Amino acid sequence: MARKETITKKDILNAAFEMASEEGFEHVTARTLAAKAGCSTQPIFRVYKNMEALGAELFDEVIAYFEAYYENFPKKSDTPFANLGLTYIRFAQDNPKLFQLLFDSENRHGKSLYDILNGSGGAVVKEINNARFFGCKNPSAIFMKMWIFIHGAACMSLTGDYDLKEEETIALLEESYHAFLATL
Repeated sequence: MARKETITKKDILNAAFEMASEEGFEHVTARTLAAKAGCSTQPIFRVYKNMEALGAELFDEVIAYFEAYYENFPKKSDTPFANLGLTYIRFAQDNPKLFQLLFDSENRHGKSLYDILNGSGGAVVKEINNARFFGCKNPSAIFMKMWIFIHGAACMSLTGDYDLKEEETIALLEESYHAFLATL
């Protein structure tokens, strides 16, 4: 009779996600992951060819986590890119290690920042279409300007240099959008 599998692929992935969230993905090794999952390294390499394969699957899980975070985040502004910006900044504040993995890492498993941010739900495309609906003639240019501003603010939050309240952040995002719009 075959031995019953006690550690599943999902268990391993959940343990890796938890470690990446708490400590950063750079601390997820076969040994540390095995200790976290409560197993030897054998089950890890039974389900994953190598740690790179695990990293790629974990990366996709974190993208899905960000997409759900964005979709469930309360929308507080009608100004294009303001909700996306607020969500992105808050994600960095609430999940600094996952933010670094997705948006401040060289290894994005073949995905661009735009691909990750746009996700399967088309977050960026929706915002660009929203800007176009409100009369913006070049929404892609506005997105680029807003993106630089938003990403900078999110990265500042990782170092503790961004301490604006939510209302201040929304106002700043709305003001920035209208200022950039005036330059086109």
